[in-house]
Amino acid sequence: MSLRLHTGAPVFAASITENPFAVLTLIAAPAVFTNASSVLALGTGNRLARVVDRTRLIARELYDAPAEDNRHQLWMSHLDRLERRGSLLLRAMRFFYGSIGAFAAASLVSVLGASLATSRYQIPFEAFAIISFVAGAVGFVTLVMGCAFLVSETRLALQSITEEARLARSLRRTK
Repeated sequence: MSLRLHTGAPVFAASITENPFAVLTLIAAPAVFTNASSVLALGTGNRLARVVDRTRLIARELYDAPAEDNRHQLWMSHLDRLERRGSLLLRAMRFFYGSIGAFAAASLVSVLGASLATSRYQIPFEAFAIISFVAGAVGFVTLVMGCAFLVSETRLALQSITEEARLARSLRRTK
């Protein structure tokens, strides 16, 4: 797995001993992604809370609106859409939390691997390098998947906004 120079030393180990910032780079990249995942998880939690609030509001509107009213059908479709949005947001949060864990693991394993870089223990060093890469890759994939769920949820939210605006315009014309 490791590339070797003509001296037989791994390229990675040589770069760490020559450049003290190499270890910081190994830690900084997952840390930046961990921060991004954390911010997205926080925002997703806020979005989920808004969906819960909106669901409660629409449930009250649905209870008060007569069944033959135009709003009744709109509220029913919004309620269904809110359920789907909540489900998407929950999935996104799971992926974001998974990415936080994976990036934290990648950081820790990178530090452990860096401590072995200049030692004679090349097999554990290479194992740590592989584990760190896999953990970082898992974190990245789960971060992207969480973002994909957020995009889908946003599309549903915009669909609801469009329907509400259309209804508001039609009610405005009839008055």
